[in-house]
Amino acid sequence: MNVAKRLFKIFGPIILAAVLLLAVLLSPFSFGLNHISKDTEKKAAVSLSANVLKGRLVKRQALDDGYVPFFGSSEWSRFDPMHPSVLATKYHRNYRPFLLGARGTQSLTQYFAMQSVKKQITNKKAVFVISPQWFVPQGTRKDAFSYYYSPLQTIDWLQDEQNTAMDRYAAQRLLQMPSGSSDRILEGALARVAAGFKPTSAQMTYINYKARVLGSEDEFFSRFGIAGKNLRTVNAQANKLPATYNFNQLNQLAGKIGAAQTDSNSLEISNQFWNTKLKRNYKRLKDSQRHLNYTKSPEFADFQLVLNQFAKTHTDVLFIIPPINQRWSAYTGLSMKMIAQFDKKIQYQLKSQGFNNVLDLTQDGGKDYFMTDTIHLGWRGWLAVDQKVDPFLTKKTKPVHYQINDDFYSKEWQLLKPSEIKDFE
Repeated sequence: MNVAKRLFKIFGPIILAAVLLLAVLLSPFSFGLNHISKDTEKKAAVSLSANVLKGRLVKRQALDDGYVPFFGSSEWSRFDPMHPSVLATKYHRNYRPFLLGARGTQSLTQYFAMQSVKKQITNKKAVFVISPQWFVPQGTRKDAFSYYYSPLQTIDWLQDEQNTAMDRYAAQRLLQMPSGSSDRILEGALARVAAGFKPTSAQMTYINYKARVLGSEDEFFSRFGIAGKNLRTVNAQANKLPATYNFNQLNQLAGKIGAAQTDSNSLEISNQFWNTKLKRNYKRLKDSQRHLNYTKSPEFADFQLVLNQFAKTHTDVLFIIPPINQRWSAYTGLSMKMIAQFDKKIQYQLKSQGFNNVLDLTQDGGKDYFMTDTIHLGWRGWLAVDQKVDPFLTKKTKPVHYQINDDFYSKEWQLLKPSEIKDFE
């Protein structure tokens, strides 16, 4: 056997497979790949997978099938018996949460994640958790944004951008991230949008080509790698609940579970979190958060992108502002006065634009077993959320009327002291 034949025997199947895969990705036909099973939907809804957040097919199909997007970050990973996904499963609610977010996801990531499901959230409902910890002076971390970034979302957005203040600001922010320069042609298109121009015809040709390739890749690969671990956890937690929903009974159970799971410390922090994260560093963390400030941040403008998108799609949204564990804040010196000022500023940004469905829990961090750790809701905190979420999602959607104010993209607003809000008006 000559060398050429031996090489073909070794590499021929690999080359053929690559050619066939390329043909599938470039083909205008779906080959049945644009559908996922109901079982995959269930797993994806609670998977907290970065690939699900970045992808398109799984989110679109699940939301088309009646799942409700729950946008947020690391709070969703605290699966105790009162978690929204557990309660919805146990009591057969007429909605199912689709959890979108994990550790490190903030407003900018959520805005781009929305770009692939604009149709699915139009005239629908959503839940959005606003974490005060996002609003640090440096804003979203570039490495965290890069981890959740998807060029497919950027492509979806560029195909629909209309040279609005929202589009220009989004382009400017993306160019400030390493992800924005990961593709030279897209970087050039972003620069034009940021400057108030449409992408060139050549850039749009490339964008449309990438849309087909990346869309086919998403259809081909998105169904893989969605672990079922969290779904099994949800089902296991649901088995701990009484057969019939009764708030008083559940509240007592939440207190009982919370007491049992926080008995290693005086801060009502879960034993697992205390033993693995805090115990060894506890003494040096005394007064360590005295200088934290959540009232001046580019996150306020990034959050405006989210509000602007919800307004554009006429989405009826319930916003949840979680508290800080007040036992923890007293120990670390985190200013509750500053938290109140943050709350004033974010509430003004919401309500002055017509986003009036707000569950403000910032004053509840001192209640027993309300928090599972330093900043995340737990047992009774989730029950308080459920008291608002369930009726909000169960009732029929009403038409929403928002009045978007582009001044919320400005540096002035990002850096404005809450005490100066009247001057901003």
